Amino acid sequence: MAEQTFRETTENTADSITEASQAAAVMVQKAGSATTHKVIEKATEYKDVYTTIHEMVQHFWERVPYLIIALVVFIIFVLIGKLFKFFMNKALSNRLQNKKNLTMVLNRIGGILIIFVGFMIALVVAIPGFKAGQLVSALGIGSVAIGFAFKDIFQNLLSGILILLGEPFRIGDSIIVNGMEGTVEDIQVRATYLRSYDGRRLVIPNATVYTSPITVNTAYSQRRCEFVVGIGYDDDIAKAKQIIIEILNNDRLVLSQPAFTVIMTALADFSVNLTIRWWINTQETNIPASVSDIQEKVKMAFSDHGINIPYPIQELKMTNTTDATPMVFTPADTEALAPPQMPPKPPTQTP
Repeated sequence: MAEQTFRETTENTADSITEASQAAAVMVQKAGSATTHKVIEKATEYKDVYTTIHEMVQHFWERVPYLIIALVVFIIFVLIGKLFKFFMNKALSNRLQNKKNLTMVLNRIGGILIIFVGFMIALVVAIPGFKAGQLVSALGIGSVAIGFAFKDIFQNLLSGILILLGEPFRIGDSIIVNGMEGTVEDIQVRATYLRSYDGRRLVIPNATVYTSPITVNTAYSQRRCEFVVGIGYDDDIAKAKQIIIEILNNDRLVLSQPAFTVIMTALADFSVNLTIRWWINTQETNIPASVSDIQEKVKMAFSDHGINIPYPIQELKMTNTTDATPMVFTPADTEALAPPQMPPKPPTQTP
């Protein structure tokens, strides 16, 4: 009986092992099939990617000669643009000596057009099937967006061209525009460059320059200088005028035409004011230097001839029961009569 039970148990165990082995084999077979299918799918994807990359590289190497030719064509047109500017400068420098801005406009516009034509030809060579009409139509579709995005650029560009053509000023002129003063260094596509008198660069958009009032200091070689000097009420006005006229006559940098003038312009609180005006040639001197020189000579001449240049004084009147004469105090006397200031007391220390 025991042997029969052991035999049945052994048979059942063998059957279970056999069934488990068959199930495991089926599962391994399914996993292998799925893995093989996945590997085949990934290999196919990688093959497609590899094929695409290979085709791109192959097409690139096929287009390399055309790209090189396009680059060479563009460089040739750039050199042609430079030669165009060189010959334009040679041809127009003698004929348009007073139209340097016009020469600059022709150079820049001609150079830009030549480079643009070269760029279009290079695109036709480098890109198969490209036509200039496609670029024009694309620009036409996005013209509204481009117009809003580049409004300021186009406005400054057009203003710069109009400034160069109209020539309200030239490079090297001293101008005042929008409260800024300096010497014009260059007129670019977007802005006008000034060099201020203290050595700073001022960049002003061309649209601002074109729409703002402009003062050109160097438009004419003759400039007028002036300053005001005061003399005392007791001094001889005619004598003071004659002294100033002699100084202007003897100064070689003061022009005789237009004539200089010395006129009385005000009866001020403390002085009789004389306004002196004369003209100079800015190619020989400048306004600050001339004004400083004449002022120094007038001061020395007035001192030599006893003519007073007054300064503000204060008059103090004191009255009482007896007759009193007024007393006049200058600012120096007022300071002398002021009570002396006591030094501050040292701080006291408490134990």
